[in-house]
Amino acid sequence: MTQTIVRNGTVVSLDPDVGDLDEADVLIEDGEIVEVGTGLSASNAEEIDASDHIVIPGLVDSHIHLAQTQVRGIAGDWSLMGEYFDHMLGNITGLYRPEDMYLGGLFGAFEKLHTGTTTALDWSYPNTLEHGERAVDALQDAGLRAVYTYGPPGDDAAKWWYESDVGLPEEKIRELHEEKIRDDDLLSLALGLRGPDFCTDETARGDLELARDLGVLSTIHMGAALWPSSVYGDDYQGFGCLEDLLGPDVNVAHGNHFSQDDVDHAVEQGVSFSSTPEVEMQMGHGIPVTGKVLEAGGRPAWGVDVCSNVSGDMGSQMRIGMQLQRMFDNQAVLEGDEEVTEVSISARDTLEMATIEGAKALDMADEIGTITPGKRADLVLIDASDFMTAPSHSPVQTVVFQSDPSHIDIVLVDGEVVKRDGELTNPKLHEEFDRFVASGERLLEEAGIEL
Repeated sequence: MTQTIVRNGTVVSLDPDVGDLDEADVLIEDGEIVEVGTGLSASNAEEIDASDHIVIPGLVDSHIHLAQTQVRGIAGDWSLMGEYFDHMLGNITGLYRPEDMYLGGLFGAFEKLHTGTTTALDWSYPNTLEHGERAVDALQDAGLRAVYTYGPPGDDAAKWWYESDVGLPEEKIRELHEEKIRDDDLLSLALGLRGPDFCTDETARGDLELARDLGVLSTIHMGAALWPSSVYGDDYQGFGCLEDLLGPDVNVAHGNHFSQDDVDHAVEQGVSFSSTPEVEMQMGHGIPVTGKVLEAGGRPAWGVDVCSNVSGDMGSQMRIGMQLQRMFDNQAVLEGDEEVTEVSISARDTLEMATIEGAKALDMADEIGTITPGKRADLVLIDASDFMTAPSHSPVQTVVFQSDPSHIDIVLVDGEVVKRDGELTNPKLHEEFDRFVASGERLLEEAGIEL
């Protein structure tokens, strides 16, 4: 048995039964949290000093495209309908070799871990089975807990997008699941569905039914763009042909153009929503679905989405998403000729959306998302003694408003330290760096992208 004890920290468990504890310990055995309290004893345990640190559950990114990491910094001035579809889906993704998938995923996963995200849903566009295998290799080599999402290949936008009648490659998906994912405790599989926004009704239903047959999550890009009336008629049709297939194993990425009735119905059926506020604000997706999900009695999960234009830091997303929704809620009060006397989403709310709500969306709420005995030990230790974070009068507000990745000293995934003293411990960070940079340079050169 391997034991570790995180000693004497300010524990923000996000579990209402455990609560928030000062000068508290977290005892870990073989990657599992077994006890949270003060003055715990463990004679043979490795000790991690958490004095002057805030201990939180690892953050969960419920929607990101990790393979775009080596082309980061190219899409910051792109819109969804103007440049992104043409340049990324219609050009760059078709140029990816299996090693590009590996290097983008590896360094994207490193960024996740460095910034306190211990779990991510990696929405992937594998051109071949080998592309998918190398993408999974990257997640395994990085040590990230992940949901590898097998989406449509990125080599032929006309075939796989718009009004596609081609279903996801079932044989390749099953082989990847059996050979690379099923027996890995840190990995699970999801299917990346296009839904009726991007394929025929028969294809959309077939893809979702394939996910159900495999017993895996379906995550769907929906409601992020307004297509011509020839596709949808005068109004966006929401879930359309999938309305009778909704359930807790369905996750919607974006959902900006859903009506309140659509969201009400989806939340009632257990559907989760992943909002990626920074990308949606830039690229013209529309107003984030956050407010509608809250109105329906649910809570969204946060995600980064397109790391070719924004940072992979989940702390930014939970802060931006919260403040944006506060702005909309405040404006509604002001337009009613009243003064704003309280804010809507709290700092704790948005931290929970970046942890336990993400875990729920990925069907992992029994494993991660809170610091709870019986769950896996995915933990983040944040320095609360730095001149930028001290004094920490409210640990939750320090985490949400004052801390940034430079304050993340230690990160554990499944009880294993992957970041210590502010530095990642994985030697591949340095061993593969030159290949990572060269991959990005080649992709942009072959794509003819000039900045």
